[in-house]
Amino acid sequence: MTEHVNYEPAATVTDAVNTRRSLRAFLPDVVPKETVAQILATAARAPSGTNMQPWKSYVLTGESRQRLCDTCCEAFDEQSSDNISEVRYYPEKWFEPYLGRRREVGWALYNLLGIQKGDRARTHAQHRKNFQFFDAPVGMIFTIHRDLATGSWLDYGMFMQNVMLLAREQGLHTCPQAAWADYHQAVRDVLQLTDDEIVVCGLALGYADPDAIENSLVTTRVALDDHVTFLG
Repeated sequence: MTEHVNYEPAATVTDAVNTRRSLRAFLPDVVPKETVAQILATAARAPSGTNMQPWKSYVLTGESRQRLCDTCCEAFDEQSSDNISEVRYYPEKWFEPYLGRRREVGWALYNLLGIQKGDRARTHAQHRKNFQFFDAPVGMIFTIHRDLATGSWLDYGMFMQNVMLLAREQGLHTCPQAAWADYHQAVRDVLQLTDDEIVVCGLALGYADPDAIENSLVTTRVALDDHVTFLG
């Protein structure tokens, strides 16, 4: 069993925050539809500017989930240059300290998995797991109306954080996945999204696989003084 993963339901908000992890291996155990519905209904209490509530969620299980995974895995294997997010998530040019933080987590994960730098086949296979929701039984795709502005995207983040913390209260784990946005056309085709919808990201939801080495990854956080200034 891997270390550092809390498999029990979170007892407090602080516990939920401290035990929330972006896990990359899940058990096939079914998550009841009622549990997922409860999480999303409660998460929608998140604040939003003038109560706009800009979030829209698609929950996929069973055959629907498999159809989406198969379609996006096929698109990923083709490695078409057409696969790019409709919005820019990362900077066009990386710079410090963000570049160093990005590299740190990437190297840490790949070292755990024994994937050496330059091993394109295993790197491809690992990244491909994104489009299988890391084997989680529940996959979610989140969309937003393309005419909404930056504030609504900020609101969306608060909604999604609620989803992830409420999942911990149920003894579940998650992995938010920006990778799905790059394959928005395949997602659009399967989910029959309207032209007004932009794919924000995906989310894997399920019970953590206790034997997966990748789930032992614990990411670091910078010191409080690096991002907080107290005045007064």
